[in-house]
Amino acid sequence: MSTIISKYKNIPGFSAEAEFIINRYSTNLLDSSQIGTKRIFDVVFSIFFILFIAVWLFPLIALAIRMESKGPVIFKQMRHGKNNVPFFCYKFRSMKFSPNGHFKQASKNDPRITRVGLFLRKTSIDELPQIINVLMGQMSIVGPRPHAITMNKEFADKIQYFMCRHMVKPGITGLAQAKGFRGEIMDEFDINTRLKYDLFYIKNWSVFLDFKVMFLTVKCLLANNDNAY
Repeated sequence: MSTIISKYKNIPGFSAEAEFIINRYSTNLLDSSQIGTKRIFDVVFSIFFILFIAVWLFPLIALAIRMESKGPVIFKQMRHGKNNVPFFCYKFRSMKFSPNGHFKQASKNDPRITRVGLFLRKTSIDELPQIINVLMGQMSIVGPRPHAITMNKEFADKIQYFMCRHMVKPGITGLAQAKGFRGEIMDEFDINTRLKYDLFYIKNWSVFLDFKVMFLTVKCLLANNDNAY
């Protein structure tokens, strides 16, 4: 345990809060054997998805995006990954192309969102290019969702233990999203609840939990889509 703590003290943004979490709980995803198991799962699932789904689905989505609006098919945004290391997170572009635009969280009835983009966001299909981030080792299939760096810094200044969620790789989906906390972050209750789910996931990770989160994510997309826009 002391080895883990000494390692994480050198990470920018690490604080006594993270040390508290490590000392108090058995953090499964900080164990090397568990990390290896999760990585194998991520790679196998990603390859299967690309070979049987992305190979025909991605070209159709790309064509729909290009037919409606000018601009790149893929949108990339700098976000924090494991150990607060920044990386480019990939998504299908769901908004009107604005090369000089400043970051602003998407909101309900946002005029920037295209018609195709609205469908992609409602179904979370816009997140699927992150399968490439998974293969590159920057993300996992399941884990705490990465935020834009601007939002991350804002939350870290206000919320205790917030940076603890960055001790592991971010995910395409997470326990918070599977429980219905997705889309626009509305208030402190919203982000605090997401954080609690993220920390629970880190502390209690198992392959079974990953499958459960994936199942609940699909269920949430089909039955509880009010927060997706």
